[in-house]
Amino acid sequence: MRFDLTVMALNPKLRIIAPWREWEIRSREDALAYALEFNVPVSATEKSIYSRDRNLVHLSHEGGLLEDPWNEPEDVMYQLTRSPHDAPDEPEYVEVGFEQGIPVSVNGEALAPVVLFERLNEIGGRHAIGRVDMVENRLVGMKSRGVYETPGGTILRRAHQLLESICLDKHTMQYKDFVAVKYAELVYNGMWYTRLREALDAFVSVTQEQVTGIVRLKLYKGNLVCAGRRSAYSLYREDYASFGEEDVYNQKDAEGFITLFGLPMKVEAMLSIDGGGQSRYRKPDYSKFKRD
Repeated sequence: MRFDLTVMALNPKLRIIAPWREWEIRSREDALAYALEFNVPVSATEKSIYSRDRNLVHLSHEGGLLEDPWNEPEDVMYQLTRSPHDAPDEPEYVEVGFEQGIPVSVNGEALAPVVLFERLNEIGGRHAIGRVDMVENRLVGMKSRGVYETPGGTILRRAHQLLESICLDKHTMQYKDFVAVKYAELVYNGMWYTRLREALDAFVSVTQEQVTGIVRLKLYKGNLVCAGRRSAYSLYREDYASFGEEDVYNQKDAEGFITLFGLPMKVEAMLSIDGGGQSRYRKPDYSKFKRD
């Protein structure tokens, strides 16, 4: 899907040759036999028959014993991350700096994008960060299990979320979560070269204009814990958020707000009382609860 749709978008006059749709190979065992017959070097074996794809962001594992979702992944399968049992006994702190949503530094050192990702892959992998076992819903409709290792990606995603939590307002954050699902669907289904993806990119660019700051994370045996975040564009102000006396928020304002916010529930209860004598929520039906 991804290769074909990309070719269609960039040059639909090209002929697409897809050997997998033409040859007689139907299984990984068939592929191993073919490779052996024609001396094609491959890393997979009958014992370790995983199908793997790797790029800067992740390493995926599929097939073999993973085809049964009841089976626990074996430790020897993993290549980028240590087991939590073998990770250091002392936590490590890492600070990630962002400028307009783009990661630009690690522990105060400015790094080019690829180098930055490689650095976080190494740090995260050492502390067992970024192992993901999931059953995906494929585009064609069937489910497929895959185990992923993405230490650097996990660190960046968590750090970025934490920075957005103080830099974005409530409504933008909520809508961005909604947009993210559609964006992921487009990319997953190979629809990168579409106007909708470009339009969503424009939305993301605007939301990231003030997502600048530093996030500190604590890495420990597979756990990624927030240890702090700060930004010159932070919408969080301790003096505004406090419950003390100040000019931004008066406690007396809460009464009118609560009355209006709860008005639909109040009206429904009033109608119930007028018609039946009590609100339907007033007296629980204890018959629905069983004794232990």
